[in-house]
Amino acid sequence: MPVRNATATWEGTLKEGAGSMALGSGAFEGTYSFDSRFADGNGTNPEELIGAAHAGCFSMALANALAEDGYDPQRVHTEAAVSLNADSLEIDHIELTLDAQVPDIEVETFEEYAAEAKANCPVSKALAGVDITLSTTLE
Repeated sequence: MPVRNATATWEGTLKEGAGSMALGSGAFEGTYSFDSRFADGNGTNPEELIGAAHAGCFSMALANALAEDGYDPQRVHTEAAVSLNADSLEIDHIELTLDAQVPDIEVETFEEYAAEAKANCPVSKALAGVDITLSTTLE
């Protein structure tokens, strides 16, 4: 498996400084700042990027597990809301919200697949110290 890379550069103090982040693939490059992380400023932040990685990994893991067992996942859409605790400065909660279209599957079976993907996708495993919750909607 290839190693994936990303870079970040920060210049200046925490509150007055600014930085940039880039993915090694070139698919994303953006700025970040104190305000984009701790307020509603322009740019991205580490928590947003973790959320994108988690949502993407979980969606792929779920689609793969369903397809391997003969289900046809037509659409798997996941939102990851990553919470940074202002007091401890720890990511203390991630809420995954799943909306999927999978024909010919019972809701209970679908929820079992989703729970398994949440527990076992590589990004969930990397974030094992974080409380991760999941809500599902099957269309």
